[in-house]
Amino acid sequence: MSPSQPTPVIDVQSLSYAYGRTEAVRDLNLAVRAGRCHGLFGRNGAGKTTTMRCLLNLLRPRGGTVRVLGLDPAKDEVAIKHRIAFVPDTVAFYPWMTVRETLDYLASFRSHWNGTIETDLLKRFRLDGTRKAGALSKGQRTQLALVAAICPEPELLLLDEPTSGLDPIVRREFIQTVIGAYQDGDPGNRTILVSTHLIAEFEGLIDEFTILDAGRAVLTLEADQARERFQRIRARFPGAAPALQAGGALRVRCDGRDLDVLTAGPAEAVLEEIRRLAPEACSSEALSLEEVFVATLS
Repeated sequence: MSPSQPTPVIDVQSLSYAYGRTEAVRDLNLAVRAGRCHGLFGRNGAGKTTTMRCLLNLLRPRGGTVRVLGLDPAKDEVAIKHRIAFVPDTVAFYPWMTVRETLDYLASFRSHWNGTIETDLLKRFRLDGTRKAGALSKGQRTQLALVAAICPEPELLLLDEPTSGLDPIVRREFIQTVIGAYQDGDPGNRTILVSTHLIAEFEGLIDEFTILDAGRAVLTLEADQARERFQRIRARFPGAAPALQAGGALRVRCDGRDLDVLTAGPAEAVLEEIRRLAPEACSSEALSLEEVFVATLS
């Protein structure tokens, strides 16, 4: 990294971790800049959760280096955790505590806690402050964890499948309103690393993403660059769609008169080749991030 570039909020270099003989993360490089929402995409077992646990010093890497907010999690764990918040994929609280007692307990560990946000989120999620945590559903426990993560207004928010168990309406509101408002509260300074399989629902928030496969990063791109690079071209012909062989095509499918092509590079050359075949109609559109993910790993 050049001296003129700011230090990434998350800086992972050649990270490796293994469970016994099973490699979960292999030679992973990951950099997340301040103020960005970075998506971590991958199949189950791709290494997403293991990577986050290494960031939190819950797991010690077998190789490589990890820096969070410029600090080493193994040496500066307390200092880091004062400035970040984490929502895991599985949430648990002391079952005998009420929702109100749980939030008061968690707030006692924080130097800052936004009570206005807390009140608003409890209302949005319809969480009863007098209800025992042990009586909450999985989705309600996730909601409570999200409230506890947002209220300290941390510099870095680590979310591992944060909307797991939430119903579609609450999920959409949380993603579009709550997370969006969290970043808008201090533009350029609040950073998110989110691991999710609900890629489509985070589409509008993701600035950059990394796709993991078998513990390795296979693609890291700005979201806008991905939409420019990955295109779907559709063409219809007067008769049966002709065979097409074009460089830059990820996939070519013929279905009667219709031709469907996915590209992973500049689409103009493919479009020109198709137009030479005299289609009745021809159009192109950007793939969604979920479609980019599927196309990359298929």
